[in-house]
Amino acid sequence: MIEFSHVGKTYRSITGKSVRAVDDFSLEIPRGEVFGIAGPNGAGKSTLIGVLLGFLHPSDGSVRVNGMRPRAYIERNGIGYLSELVTINKRWRTDAALTRYAILAGVPRERVSESVEKVIATLGLGEHRRKRVKALSKGNLQRLGLAQALLRDEELLILDEPTHGLDPVWTQRFRDIVNDLRDPGRTMIIASHNLDELQRLTDRVAIIDHGRLQRVVGTGSLDQTPSGALTYRISVASGADHFAKAFPGAVSTGRGEFEVVVADLAGLNRKLGALMSEGAVVAAVVPTRSVLEQQFREAVGESS
Repeated sequence: MIEFSHVGKTYRSITGKSVRAVDDFSLEIPRGEVFGIAGPNGAGKSTLIGVLLGFLHPSDGSVRVNGMRPRAYIERNGIGYLSELVTINKRWRTDAALTRYAILAGVPRERVSESVEKVIATLGLGEHRRKRVKALSKGNLQRLGLAQALLRDEELLILDEPTHGLDPVWTQRFRDIVNDLRDPGRTMIIASHNLDELQRLTDRVAIIDHGRLQRVVGTGSLDQTPSGALTYRISVASGADHFAKAFPGAVSTGRGEFEVVVADLAGLNRKLGALMSEGAVVAAVVPTRSVLEQQFREAVGESS
């Protein structure tokens, strides 16, 4: 579906100074995948998205979407896109804004009303439909931005920081929306600083730093377990007095909860077995960092 081949992008100022924003970036994203992009501020994510949308031309290499240049693909097929900052005319009403976007997106005139009503229902905007954009809260404005990205049944969706400003309820509902949108014929790209969301939503995540692809992490695969020590929080319903024997060096955080450091998953299981053999009842075992977060810290040089 998408192929980046040795893509580079250099910005040059009027004074002649150059900044290399993306360097020798190669990646393939197949049709049907939900793919994440993560990286620290200034890593090159926005530039990559701009190149993928055809807003920017690469200085080196090439990008192809279904074998076509990005702008050619978008002009022929369309695309669903949510920008990092949602900017919509503040004087427009919510429903009127969606109607305008539907027409601009090429939704057939006889289906515009149906498409608008569908996304209003999906994003829970019914009670806000007659409000002017300037009266919407930050979270509701974000939902309006998501709604316009879903007006057509696009084969390619690019969502930049989609949960920014959403409350916990709508963050969860966004996860449900993404799962409902999963389809063998649809590719979704989600760029986010929220590693927990990427861990939950995507199949793979590209970690970018200093304009280069550092690694690609499969979010559902145990063989992606990072190297080095792993930290877990373990809660016990009873038998807390046996914890120090099974996990020397464990730190109690109170109320039967402990933080432990283990070398690997096999060691964690052995120690849990020893703890339970002493009669302890384990209530929960939770990693303090997801596999993706640990991989991210290693990739950008922030391991601790």
